[in-house]
Amino acid sequence: MSIGVMTRIEDLNTVLGQTKDHRHRVLVAAAKNIRNWFIKVRKIKAIYHALNLFNLDVTQKCLIAECWCAISDLEKIQMALHRGTDRSGSTVPSILNRMETKETPPTYNRTNRFTVGFQSIVDAYAVPSYREVNPAPFTIITFPFLFAVMFGDAGHGTLMFLFALWMVLKEKSLLAMKSNNEIWNTFFGGRYIILLMGIFSIYTGLIYNDTFSKSFNIFGSSWFVTKKANYHEHEQLDPVDNFMGSPYPFGVDPAWQLATNKIPFTNSYKMKMSIILGVSQMLFGVFLSLWNHRFFGNIASVWCEFVPQLLFLCSIFGYLAITIFAKWTINFGKDTYCAPSLLIMLINMFLFSYPSEPCYQAQFYNGQKGLQSFLVILAVICIPWILLSKPFYLYYKHKRAAKAAARGSSRPDKEAEDSTLAKAPKAAGGGGGGHGHGEGSGEFNFGDTFINQTIHTIEYCLGSVSHTASYLRLWALSLAHA
Repeated sequence: MSIGVMTRIEDLNTVLGQTKDHRHRVLVAAAKNIRNWFIKVRKIKAIYHALNLFNLDVTQKCLIAECWCAISDLEKIQMALHRGTDRSGSTVPSILNRMETKETPPTYNRTNRFTVGFQSIVDAYAVPSYREVNPAPFTIITFPFLFAVMFGDAGHGTLMFLFALWMVLKEKSLLAMKSNNEIWNTFFGGRYIILLMGIFSIYTGLIYNDTFSKSFNIFGSSWFVTKKANYHEHEQLDPVDNFMGSPYPFGVDPAWQLATNKIPFTNSYKMKMSIILGVSQMLFGVFLSLWNHRFFGNIASVWCEFVPQLLFLCSIFGYLAITIFAKWTINFGKDTYCAPSLLIMLINMFLFSYPSEPCYQAQFYNGQKGLQSFLVILAVICIPWILLSKPFYLYYKHKRAAKAAARGSSRPDKEAEDSTLAKAPKAAGGGGGGHGHGEGSGEFNFGDTFINQTIHTIEYCLGSVSHTASYLRLWALSLAHA
């Protein structure tokens, strides 16, 4: 009996071992194809998900789908449909038909591996309407440059550039890894952004003469110390007596690295530079709106929005940027204490206050009082100009179109003049919508238009002030990085 039990146990162990070996071989074979199976399943799932968006024909024998596509891609789509028909062995080809529609198409911006990162940054804030100017090409320059203004260091910029260059050169092999690490994918997806940020950081670092917080004296400093018998460890250099008269050829003079007032100097320089860059970028954005208005033939928006917006921005912050350049070009010599304070000047400009004491509050140039008063009044006039001009113009245009439609629908017929005249008021009332292109049917609402323009006016006027102040973070972060 024990021998029989032992035999059965050995048989069972043999069967279990063979089963285990067979399962191992099956799993090994499956492991080789599991990735391909996952890809096929995802493709099938995507196909059926797309088919669920189709509609059945009235005959319920075919599926109909409506979609948007670029006109330049129609030939590629047609070729793809023919290729799919041939590979599937279908006898009924797919039919592609262009439809006429009055709906506004969605925005489609073509990108490549270089521009996709910048386009994603723009789309994160807002997507332009169909055929509006796409700001992404300009962002390719402005975004990394403004970053470099904040983090201008040639040494750190070189490290960023080398890291991004490695990702760009190893692009194919890194893509083949198909990493699921979110942080790595973020860095790799923005490799071209990091590359440009590194290049611009090197450029601004050379302008700041800052490499790992150290300066290089390549061209020789324009400042010199007068030889004296009584030498002091801390010597105050006079711009009249201790300056050669010509600036350092490129970037900041290395003498400032040793100066005790380096921080006040760089503070003033970077703060003013941030204001100039901010005003320049906002002005560029206003001119992009002009491009949109002219492309769509919207002349009313040019005179009711672009012109007052441009005047409002230039009369306040454009004037401030000009005075910054003017102050930079003047050498006050030994009267540096009396150099005008532009911040106090801007405040006094809105207060209509022009004190002569202390000396740094005195007028910067002849005629300053009259010019600044004119600019303030112009800026104030631009606010109701933006707020009221467009709504009332559209209201006037709507009324004129309604009257024209009424006159067109109330013309009497010579054959039935009495009958037509009796029905004229009714025809006039009912024809306004059709001949007015929808304006008489309630599509134009003065209240909604006025509220929308009010929001737009408040947003622009307050945004001009707040955005200009926000650009000061370029100076603040640059100061923290120095």
